[in-house]
Amino acid sequence: MNFYTLLEAAITGNEISLKEAYTDQCLQYCTENRIESAEGFVPRLFEHPSYAGICEIVDPRALPSRKDFDTPAGLATLLHAIAHIEYSAIDLALDAVYRYPSMPLAYKIDWLEVAADEIRHFTMLHNLLTDLGYRYGDFPVHSGLFDAGVHTAGDILDRMAVVPRYYEASGLDVNPQIIKKLHNKRKDPHIARLIEMLEIIYDEEIVHVQKGDRWFRYLCEMRGFEVESRYMTVLESYALTGKHRPHINVEARKKAGFSCRELLHLGAKACQ
Repeated sequence: MNFYTLLEAAITGNEISLKEAYTDQCLQYCTENRIESAEGFVPRLFEHPSYAGICEIVDPRALPSRKDFDTPAGLATLLHAIAHIEYSAIDLALDAVYRYPSMPLAYKIDWLEVAADEIRHFTMLHNLLTDLGYRYGDFPVHSGLFDAGVHTAGDILDRMAVVPRYYEASGLDVNPQIIKKLHNKRKDPHIARLIEMLEIIYDEEIVHVQKGDRWFRYLCEMRGFEVESRYMTVLESYALTGKHRPHINVEARKKAGFSCRELLHLGAKACQ
């Protein structure tokens, strides 16, 4: 299979081992500079997420509560929700390469590396989920990240603004709050393992958002846009502004490339 056929198979398939194998092969193609010409290539707009054959997709308001972590079922509900985010992020990272073939080789390598990280995150979370007696697909999920990918498919600048610089950056806000809630239960070995995983994911997600920031800035420069004002314009066009956003993680977001002006606009109480 050629590069883009491999990517399409990785995005549409729901076996994590195949996603991993195809992602590794695509990375090898990039490092060996063996990517075929994309002339005449037209990426598909996928109608359904690859997990549609595994998970029941529901409205976010219909998802089970994730407040009770004292039982295996309660912990599994939280773990499944986090694993679903990581699974969704795999396909989004692969789609970022598949959908925009004119982008530089360094861009392709960046997002294939992100996909490889997300595969590793999902796998370690799923291993813990199976230790609790559950599997991916045992709980309903929502398709919010897939929908964001569909909505931004037509413009790579919008994709970089909305997916890594909005949704993935939101994980930098939420992750420490989850760890904080779990902290007093860390004597439970399952919860201790989950906290370790969340700490790994947190550090690596900063790098992922940095990559989104890098390519968003690259695209803004190419098109003659001022970065901060364009970011807020894109968020407004997708109705992603004006929402209450507690716990803005100023330190992590600044590491990932955000300016204080952006963070204050997003709802940070202070930024220096």
